[in-house]
Amino acid sequence: MTRASIHPDLQALSFLLGTWAGSGLGEYPTIDDFAYEETATYSHIGKPFVAYGQKTKREGTGEPLHSETGYFRPAGGSRLELVLAQPSGILELHSGEIHGQSIELTTTTVVTTPTAKEVTTVQRSLSVDGDSMRYRVLMGAVGQPHQLHLTALLSRIA
Repeated sequence: MTRASIHPDLQALSFLLGTWAGSGLGEYPTIDDFAYEETATYSHIGKPFVAYGQKTKREGTGEPLHSETGYFRPAGGSRLELVLAQPSGILELHSGEIHGQSIELTTTTVVTTPTAKEVTTVQRSLSVDGDSMRYRVLMGAVGQPHQLHLTALLSRIA
């Protein structure tokens, strides 16, 4: 889909569209550090949102680690919302802004199922330069303060 053919409200998000793959590093005080491989897809089907899906696997073994799915929703001007669900029982609602080809999002609400781990805050930063995407995820969870959890570098593959 060309930039000209997407919904007009999504022009500012068109830099995300495509399939991205690469690797990242995870850390948190309650777990061992780990390396992972990721594939993420950002797509548009004519409505004013970008559908997002992501899967990770442990680097070297291919063991499945994490997945999430959601929607980036323009909220007027440079404002942006993200609705995100994880099969581990966590739902994140984010609000933030688009700055050129960078996005900054912070949770307004985190909802967990009774059996999910406690997550209280999440902050997501993402930037694209050509066909390279970098992101960082900070998190407050399981009694720990808000801090770095994930960093990754992805390349557009489609």
